[in-house]
Amino acid sequence: MNVIEVKNLTKKFGSFTAVNNISFEVENGEIFGFLGANGAGKTTAMQMLCGLSRPTGGGGKVAGFDIREQSEEIKKNIGYMSQKFSLYNDLKVWENIRLFGGIYGMKTKEINIRTDRLLNRLGFIEEKNTMVKELPLGWKQKLAFSVAILHKPKIVFLDEPTGGVDPVTRRQFWELIYEAVEQGITVFVTTHYMDEAEYCNRVSMMVDGRIDALDTPQNLKDLYNVKTMDAVFRRLARKAERSNE
Repeated sequence: MNVIEVKNLTKKFGSFTAVNNISFEVENGEIFGFLGANGAGKTTAMQMLCGLSRPTGGGGKVAGFDIREQSEEIKKNIGYMSQKFSLYNDLKVWENIRLFGGIYGMKTKEINIRTDRLLNRLGFIEEKNTMVKELPLGWKQKLAFSVAILHKPKIVFLDEPTGGVDPVTRRQFWELIYEAVEQGITVFVTTHYMDEAEYCNRVSMMVDGRIDALDTPQNLKDLYNVKTMDAVFRRLARKAERSNE
């Protein structure tokens, strides 16, 4: 069963084509890597999938809902986390959890139950009343991810979620991703760390708005006769003609 189906998806800004006629599917329970250099079009594509931007051409479905006509339903059935903004720094840890639970349409009783479970699982009980801005970056990222899946969405979109954190914290973050997948949540992730691409079930590589490659990490390495996903990325990125997203 597919939780994302995209057909000929296109986004233009005037004469500039940010996303150029891309098609792909993501299966339920999959970790799908959506990669590409800056300017490749990944952020623009993700915004359309999340119901935040309307396509110029083509279309698709996310969690069973049409990205053109049912953007509000999509927002209720997905989680989203980015490196740039995921939590409110001037709110306490528990206040952030409660706020986002309400945004996701959860009932107060359910929010309270899941808040306690989340704090216990992360070992954040003693940090419940800490202002988010006072948390180390790695802790913020783990909290932000947990908040993004608090409502048990069908799919969670992660836009460079591990940027700026140390290797140990990145590894711990991916352990949380695997736990989410075990709960039946599909993960759609962008990252600049090519070693993280190895953790994905399948990876797509965007170049200048197009998907130039899509397969398992091992099959892509075999196809280009290289040993790492970084080498695959470099091989494809050489063809890029534009540099700013």
